[in-house]
Amino acid sequence: MARPALAGRRRLTAGELDLILGAHARFVAGEPGGKRCSLPFVDFSGLDLAGRELSGAELAGSVFDGAKLCGARLAGAKLAGCDFRSADLRGAVLVRADLRGACLQGANLAHADLTEVDLRPGKVALPHPSRGFPAVIEEPRNGEIDKATLTGATLDRSRLDGLYAAGADFSDCSLTGAILTDANLKDTNFTGALMENARVERANLEGADLQGAVITGVKLAEAKTRGAKLDRTLEAPTRAGVSRADKLTQILRGHDQWVRSGGKQGARAVVDGEDLRPLGDALKGLRLTALSAKRACLVGLDLTDVQLQGADLEACDLRGAILKDADLRGARLAGADLTKASLQGALLALLPLGGGRTTPTVLTGARLRSTAAAGADLSGASLGDADLRGCDLTGAKLAAVELTGAQRRSARGLAD
Repeated sequence: MARPALAGRRRLTAGELDLILGAHARFVAGEPGGKRCSLPFVDFSGLDLAGRELSGAELAGSVFDGAKLCGARLAGAKLAGCDFRSADLRGAVLVRADLRGACLQGANLAHADLTEVDLRPGKVALPHPSRGFPAVIEEPRNGEIDKATLTGATLDRSRLDGLYAAGADFSDCSLTGAILTDANLKDTNFTGALMENARVERANLEGADLQGAVITGVKLAEAKTRGAKLDRTLEAPTRAGVSRADKLTQILRGHDQWVRSGGKQGARAVVDGEDLRPLGDALKGLRLTALSAKRACLVGLDLTDVQLQGADLEACDLRGAILKDADLRGARLAGADLTKASLQGALLALLPLGGGRTTPTVLTGARLRSTAAAGADLSGASLGDADLRGCDLTGAKLAAVELTGAQRRSARGLAD
């Protein structure tokens, strides 16, 4: 039995919707017969739109209550004033979407991409009490995301000014450079979140849980933080750490020289427990084979193309680090935290030792929550007891991977 349309909003038949969305998908792809989707003030509540292409669509004022939108592409879509209460938006792409004044109360946005999304206050169009649509009355409303799940989501550089997000779950998400001024974040879960340079002036963070969050550049003194949990937060490097940057850079360049010369020049580096963040991109492209950096902090560092074959990186903090195309064959990463790290195209396969012998890359007990590892080579790697929730392994090489005890919920590209 067809669901009745909400007052003042049109309800499309399945055939009508398929025709319109098919034409929109062709429009996005630049194919013949394409036409941009323009469906403002439509009732989509409860519909299954999982994986559909809606990038750039005009959907302002529409209702998606309880709709299934997991994996849907809504990049740049016009969604101002939309209602997404209890909608399933897991893994959806909402990059630069206009969500001003939208309601996402209780929605599931786990591992979604909301980079540069706009959730500032806006005006919600409501049907005129006697004339309905297109005659409307406008009502101002803040963006609402209270009690929503955003674990592992990306909200970098998002506009969340004035957002109402009480009780929302932002655990392990990335909010780098996000603007949260005047937002109501009371009792919100930010455990393990990457919040570098997020702005929280006048925000209400009372009772919020920020344990283990990266808060470098965050001015918590300008927010209300009574009752907030701030244990194990990672702040900016200490003065002592910054003062050691030049020395550590020299040590690691000496290690690079040691590798390139086959041990004839330079020396093997041991930087266990060091905070390497002040080094910036100085490690990019270095040959750091057999480096010892146990328990070191490399949060957010750009390690593109770095060579770390056989390196000891046990219990390292590599959250948000960029390891694209890095060579980590045979590295020991047991207990390391690679949450939200970029491992696209990285090599984590068996490391040849000569004489037909090999050694695996060890990621036992490692945390790879929402890690981007598409196209990585993990052949023969040990991932026993690893946390792979939300990890993107699309197109990764996984032959002979050890996964005993690994947490795999919502991992993409990993066969059950």
